Amino acid sequence: MISIRQLRYFVEIVEARGYTRASERLFIAQSALSRQIKELEADLDVVLLKRDAKAFELTQAGQDFYARSRRILLDLDRAVAQARTIGKGEHGALRLLHSSSVPLTAPLGPTLNDVLKDFPGISLEISQTPSEYQAREIVEGSADIGLARLPILRANPDLESTVLYRERLVAAVPAGHRLAQRAEVEIAELRDEFFVTVPHRDRGGLSYLVAERCIAHGFYPRVARATSRKNSLLSLVNAGFGIAVVPQSMASISLSAGVSFPALKDADFHSEVALLRRRDAPVMVQQFVETFMSRLQQTGLGG
Repeated sequence: MISIRQLRYFVEIVEARGYTRASERLFIAQSALSRQIKELEADLDVVLLKRDAKAFELTQAGQDFYARSRRILLDLDRAVAQARTIGKGEHGALRLLHSSSVPLTAPLGPTLNDVLKDFPGISLEISQTPSEYQAREIVEGSADIGLARLPILRANPDLESTVLYRERLVAAVPAGHRLAQRAEVEIAELRDEFFVTVPHRDRGGLSYLVAERCIAHGFYPRVARATSRKNSLLSLVNAGFGIAVVPQSMASISLSAGVSFPALKDADFHSEVALLRRRDAPVMVQQFVETFMSRLQQTGLGG
């Protein structure tokens, strides 16, 4: 039978890049470590590591087994830690990630706060993380819940995604811009403008969506000489480097008097926000998520 100890030994060897360093970290003899791996390979009937006196190399089977073993150990460590905190009457912590284009303004933030009142044994650790990276961290087990701006480019069978609401997109232009006094504009009017945010080849999210919609309207966003991810793009707009297309919620929290936000007339310029979690998430996570989505629906968020 394969043991948790063997999984830990195998993962440690891979991450330490060798038996010598792994044995030092684990405080066991190299001979004992080697014997455990040989027994593991015998139980699996497959070679995981090709090794000689100086180096080792993961086989294809070993690469896959490492990724899965690491996930199992992460899940186990989290389960043990959670059981201990519950057993001691302490608060369990859920890690929640959100994209910078999904600000925790009303009703998201207040709803989360309201739900916490129903779960006195839970606290939230909240971090800002790009949508694509949220999916990876949740699948790997280092986070529990994500609030992501779609699309997410890499599908994963272990990830469950539920659309929470749809939001209108607006243009962000400097106060002195030719369109600043307009209530609405068409995307075609932005064809010759410079955009201060452009899609990353490995990420989905808002920038990818905006570029995709612009292409559908016959042009690709021209890249400004200074660009930014979401955190500071409105500062670049204010400074006159270019324009951006952002969700209405980002416009509502902008403190800059130097940026105007005319709405986009085009019907296809909207964006969806989704809640992410693992399909096999612990019961506590599932209960928290279900309560949160139910309360959020009661607020009438959408559009």
